[in-house]
Amino acid sequence: MKAAVIQMVSQSDIADNLAHAHTLLERAAQGGARLAVLPENFAAMGRRDSAAMGRAEALGDGPILPWLKQTARDLKLWIVAGTVPLPPVGQPDAKANACSLLIDDQGQQVARYDKLHLFDVDVADNRGRYRESDDYAHGNQVVVADTPVGRLGLSVCYDLRFPELYSALREAGAELISAPAAFTAVTGAAHWEVLIRARAIETQCYVLAAAQGGTHPGPRETFGHAAIVDPWGRIVAEQDTGEAVLLAERDSSEQASIRARMPVALHRRFFSQDALRPAYTSE
Repeated sequence: MKAAVIQMVSQSDIADNLAHAHTLLERAAQGGARLAVLPENFAAMGRRDSAAMGRAEALGDGPILPWLKQTARDLKLWIVAGTVPLPPVGQPDAKANACSLLIDDQGQQVARYDKLHLFDVDVADNRGRYRESDDYAHGNQVVVADTPVGRLGLSVCYDLRFPELYSALREAGAELISAPAAFTAVTGAAHWEVLIRARAIETQCYVLAAAQGGTHPGPRETFGHAAIVDPWGRIVAEQDTGEAVLLAERDSSEQASIRARMPVALHRRFFSQDALRPAYTSE
């Protein structure tokens, strides 16, 4: 079964972004993909009205969720919707989460992952300061779901710097992990490749790293380099910048062989807080 990773250069206009996304998803479906991953903020970049967007979607008045469901049905494609701003279920006026949604090929929402780690950092770029928590609330759950391509763990962008999340996804049975992202050009050049490869190697999962790759309102420049990484840490498909559709087939037999030959999940050791204290010896 093939999976696809999408790279975009999303702007602030939602309708235009959705039109671009549809074209790219159509190419993924035509290429034989059963599952496609859109990047973080695929529907809008550079906007500060996430609360209003999320409230509209939660109340059924927004354009994004209906478009996702209809597109999945039309293309007979499972879609990981990078991130969509959505408040907690039943709380339309609450602060939005950055939600990665899994939509099946019948247009049904199968899973929702609320981004755990929010990007509150200073970066040496034109923007300089990012405070994602100004607009979004933290998630609090690890999410894994079955898909036609395999058991999928969900993550988003800045999560890549927290390996304990990926260990938890592997422990929950993940065989593939989606990582829709919008890495800055500066942090991406420094760390993107090593992070996506490390997460694949340590979990022995395919990592489906969708990305934003270009210049956006804000001003903001994203690194791109969307990629599919196999369980041995090899990059099997990659795009530097601009729009792209990357396709790869999951080799479940090879993945099983890698896990059998190097059973790291069985070798993991757990230790107490006492083990973290420095040991001293007296002379």
